[in-house]
Amino acid sequence: MLGRHMSNTPTLLVQLPSVPYRIELNLIFVIADFITAMLLRLTGQNLQLAYRQFLRSKKLLNLLETSRNVDAGDVASLVFLWNPFGILTCVGGCTSPIENLMIVLSLYGACSSLPSLSAFGWVIATHLSLYPAILIVPIILLLGYGPDSPPKKLFLLTSMKPARSHPLEQSHEQVSSVDNESELQVHHFSWQPVMSFILWSSIWSFYVLVLCSIFLKDFGSLSEMLKKSFFLIVFHINILFMILPLAIRLKHRPCFLAFVYIAISSMLKSYPSVGDSALYLGLLGLFVNELQDIRFSFFLFFGYIGVSLLSPVMHNLWIWRGTGNANFYFATGIAYACLQTLLVVESVNAVLNHDRMLRKQLTA
Repeated sequence: MLGRHMSNTPTLLVQLPSVPYRIELNLIFVIADFITAMLLRLTGQNLQLAYRQFLRSKKLLNLLETSRNVDAGDVASLVFLWNPFGILTCVGGCTSPIENLMIVLSLYGACSSLPSLSAFGWVIATHLSLYPAILIVPIILLLGYGPDSPPKKLFLLTSMKPARSHPLEQSHEQVSSVDNESELQVHHFSWQPVMSFILWSSIWSFYVLVLCSIFLKDFGSLSEMLKKSFFLIVFHINILFMILPLAIRLKHRPCFLAFVYIAISSMLKSYPSVGDSALYLGLLGLFVNELQDIRFSFFLFFGYIGVSLLSPVMHNLWIWRGTGNANFYFATGIAYACLQTLLVVESVNAVLNHDRMLRKQLTA
């Protein structure tokens, strides 16, 4: 879990040896993490603005005041910057900060309705690692529907008019129904940014493939790289079975869906690294308002601390001292996977419970 994770893409491997000193290489990764934190902050501001607009339109003033006390963007950026996993990634010279930067850049571009920027981040992230390819589903949902918001059926609750009412009340109800219709129109799927994203993705993909063919001129051909990638695709194809069910259930929260995909990818990777955990823990801070009632938070917090401390100890006992065996280290890895599974399950449960709470608030 705490091992090095170096990207095997030709474009990155060709560029990294040009850096003369290890300190300068680590400085590049620190700058990448800092930019990622700033993008997380901007993404959190976009998500919280959409959330507050919904609460304001539905007159949920109590929840609106609560959301103003916590800035999701600041929480996400601070969690990402001061996360020990992220610090270890930079100190160890891992290339995960570059991949994390591209992933967050694609999500920020989708939340900000910038298809070209989102396509660039998604193409480069997919080139560095195969797993970000599944993020095309939440990115398309973000571009089509906009930032995360409660389900459409919640907008329909206040548009239902009573059977009998005063004429003056009827006029107000007609105005409110018009507002609700406009809200529903805002949440209709828009194909224009999606088509723009597909066009830009094709352009960036062609550009990356051309660069790969140039860099691989002395080491083989582009077809040789694709043959090696074919084994990786087949080996990790099990993650594809989770894409559709989660997308159907969480299509109204595409950014949270991206967090779930990234967390599941970090669990199913054959060689996970601490950089993967640093990314999804930072994304988790974007939903601090929705996750206020998450269960087992105390257990999860100290469980991550315990696993983080035990992992290097067990590795040292197994590899260097010879007083332990591989089962000690593998047991720590299994405990770490269980913690990640519990975190994903409870996070999804908390977000869905938050949507049910909003429904109760509107029907009260």
